[in-house]
Amino acid sequence: MRFILFILTLFFLSINLFDLQRPLLASPVLSTNSRWIVDETGKRVKLACVNWVSHLEPMLAEGLGKQPLEAITRRVASMGFNCVRLTWPLYLATNDSLANLTVRQSFQSLNLSESIAAIQINNPSLVDLPLIQAFQAVVESLGNNNIMVILDNHISKPGWCCSSFDGNGFFGDKYFDPDLWISGLTRMATLFNGITNVIGMSLRNELRGSRQSISDWYSYMQRGAEAVHAANPNVLVILSGLNFDNDLSFLAKNQVQLTFSGKTVYELHWYGFSDGKAWVNGNPNQVCANVVSNIMRRGGFLLDQGWPLFLSEFGVDQRGTNINDNRYLSCMMGVAAELDLDWALWALQGSYYLREGQLGMDEKYGVLSWDWCSSRNSSLLQRITTLQSPFQGLGLSEVPTYKIIFHPATGLCVLRKSLLQPLELGSCSESEAWMYTDEQSMMLKDSIMCMRADDKGKEVKLSVLCSDSSSKWEMVSASKMHLASMLANSSSNVRLCLDVGMDGISLVTNSC
Repeated sequence: MRFILFILTLFFLSINLFDLQRPLLASPVLSTNSRWIVDETGKRVKLACVNWVSHLEPMLAEGLGKQPLEAITRRVASMGFNCVRLTWPLYLATNDSLANLTVRQSFQSLNLSESIAAIQINNPSLVDLPLIQAFQAVVESLGNNNIMVILDNHISKPGWCCSSFDGNGFFGDKYFDPDLWISGLTRMATLFNGITNVIGMSLRNELRGSRQSISDWYSYMQRGAEAVHAANPNVLVILSGLNFDNDLSFLAKNQVQLTFSGKTVYELHWYGFSDGKAWVNGNPNQVCANVVSNIMRRGGFLLDQGWPLFLSEFGVDQRGTNINDNRYLSCMMGVAAELDLDWALWALQGSYYLREGQLGMDEKYGVLSWDWCSSRNSSLLQRITTLQSPFQGLGLSEVPTYKIIFHPATGLCVLRKSLLQPLELGSCSESEAWMYTDEQSMMLKDSIMCMRADDKGKEVKLSVLCSDSSSKWEMVSASKMHLASMLANSSSNVRLCLDVGMDGISLVTNSC
């Protein structure tokens, strides 16, 4: 057997959708209906979020020494995100002596004099506000740009997250008093009651450590959910799992018991490093199949049970040089498209005021550059554009369902320029409507034309000859994300897979 280690760059995925459109902005109150998040009219709202850190020692949203707040929030909107998962430390809501420090005082206590000067230049109206008011100002600015906010209780004691031994991991740890946590959730939910762009609260990020207990998870997470809902019944209540939010499998047999309904969302995290170096060391197709099977077992099953599942953290080294991350991302994007997940990319920030003792640390997973002036990787942003739109869901069914052929390695879809010209990749918003027949033909919807292989290395075209093996396309490989055809006029029975030509746009067939 020959392993094709770059095969993940050649994924094609046939997925159902109704009508590809830009993500919807929220009406004031969201709720859930089966696995979907919906607005007050019952129409699906897809969360296409980015994480913005505000839980480190300074307790201020990152980047405010680099750019004006309004410029940052406008940029978030311009990049196509309709939502920010804004992190906060518990002490911001429970320790008044900290929360009432001004931004200037907080930074002075950390000897961050250069950052104070930079904030004074870029955000003079914030520098002498109490920290909690500065946090509110960030939420307000996001709202002014029609960006929804999920308030994520990331940690208790301000600092970088996460370690199994940092005292913030699970109920009863040194810095994780359950009663104080309930108090903090209640205060934050109350503070933002009536702030219409705050549409959800994540109860706690990445529960972890030696104290982890399923029984304690049910006990405390149900208490936290009830506390948030009592203080602010408008927001979605988002529950994370165990083992760094990689495991919700225990919910398969025993759901949470809450006094309210229509507000519960579960969240899951998925990174390339979650599976060590598997993507580098193994056959990426097989790794993808194995990892996706585990993802479905640990949390994906909730969709089939009728619960929304929010992929609240995923991301890659945006320098593009991490092979493990690059291979993971193609698999992840295929899954996110097929399941049409709500999601939040890690992360917005291009740098930090202070992280783990280092001043001005660069964030290689950051969407923005170190100076917050530009995108770190514009091609990756373009690649996720398609995932920012809903493929399916409630309220979209007035458009008949059809298929697109999605290429996760580029974020593009299969298009036709004309009936006579070869097929090529282009924007999914311009995608053809395809039908995948029982005979495994990929037909242009409402036509007699089908996608047909010609020969190895040759361009793929439309044809009316749709009955022989050259026009049959089987979903192959362990990942089931490749389309393969067998040439009708070949005696060698060579299977050819749909591939991308050297120009990065044309469609060809090559040996699988």
